[in-house]
Amino acid sequence: MIIRISEIEIDSKYLNEYNKILQEEAEASVRLEPGVISIFPMYQKEHPNQIRILEMYANQTAYAAHLKTPHFQKYKTTTLKMVKSLKLIDMQALDADTMKEIFYKLKN
Repeated sequence: MIIRISEIEIDSKYLNEYNKILQEEAEASVRLEPGVISIFPMYQKEHPNQIRILEMYANQTAYAAHLKTPHFQKYKTTTLKMVKSLKLIDMQALDADTMKEIFYKLKN
């Protein structure tokens, strides 16, 4: 599994537009791509232009396929001017077994 946290700073003048595009991309990714487990966008309460995305992919193949999808390409190209900084942090799960329980609880 690939787990990543994306740390993104958005130019404040584009924040509403960026959030709309990101929500559309996240929804399409989870709904349409079997290998996308999570594209979960969040923002810091005190700094709404500081976006964090919890990304989870079944494997490297799923991640590579995600990068080629029309919805991701649209997100990437339309938000390029809005992003002031981007940092991708690869993570490793400490307890992957419990992670399955979290998603099970969300389903029920």
